[in-house]
Parts: sequence; structure tokens; C-alpha cells
Amino acid sequence: MHRDQDAQRLRQPDGAAVIRRLLPEALLLLVARLGIASVFFLSGRTKVSGFLDLKPSTYTLFRSEYALPLIPSEWAAHLATYAEHVFPLLLVLGLLTRPAAAALLGMTLVIEVFVYPDAWPVHLTWAGLLLPLLAVGGGAWSLDRVLFSKPLRP
Repeated sequence: MHRDQDAQRLRQPDGAAVIRRLLPEALLLLVARLGIASVFFLSGRTKVSGFLDLKPSTYTLFRSEYALPLIPSEWAAHLATYAEHVFPLLLVLGLLTRPAAAALLGMTLVIEVFVYPDAWPVHLTWAGLLLPLLAVGGGAWSLDRVLFSKPLRP
């Protein structure tokens, strides 16, 4: 009797197996890439007019509210704004996924430590989307997978 029950249990997929089939890793990584890319890209778009012309308010923001140590505010404004455009684009394409995710995680840490330390729940959410991309790469539905036999490692 026990043998029949054990055999039947082995034939039935467990809940985790069903979920893995419905939500393949490639889909989860794509959602992570698109989700975090949209956060940073939309933030970058608020800092520019036209294509990539920084607004005067962006310089003011970096001079007063952000005021990062060790880097002139004008440099920080340019670097952060361009990074908020380039790295999300790379994530959407799944190209150089790990380096792009590492760069955005670095930005997240700078924002958390120096700019908005009380916003840690939001930054933890961002890290939660970026860390799997660092660990696994862009997934099967990425240009990394198409262009390289193995995903690039940082």
C-alpha cells in the first residue's frame, strides 16, 4: 500500500515545480531587469530636457539636496544623469547585465548612505531586484545569452 502511495506522490508535481514551470527563471530575470530599469530611467528623465540636456534644476538639486562628498556637484549631476540613462538601457537589452546591475547597485548604496538614508525600504527593494541580476545575469531572454556563450561575470 505504501509503495503505491509513494509512487503516486512521485508522479505528482509539487507546488514549487508547478510554479517554476509557470514562472521560468528567464521571465523572473526579465521582470527584474525591466522593473529596476524603469525606476532609474524615469528618474533620469526628470533631470533632462530634450535628449540629454541637463535642466538647471538638476544642478541645483545636486548642489543643495544631494550634496555628495568628494565629488563636485556639477560632475555628480552629469555622471548620475547619464548613468540613469545608459545602465537601464543595458538592463532592458540584457546587455552587460552584471556590470550594469553593479553600477546601479553602487548608485543605490550612494543614495542610501549620503542622500536619503531614511528611504532604506525603497533602496532595499531596488537591491532586491539588482542582486539576482548580479548573481545570475540577464537570463535566457537577454543579449548577453545571445552574444556570449555564458553570461558575463563582473
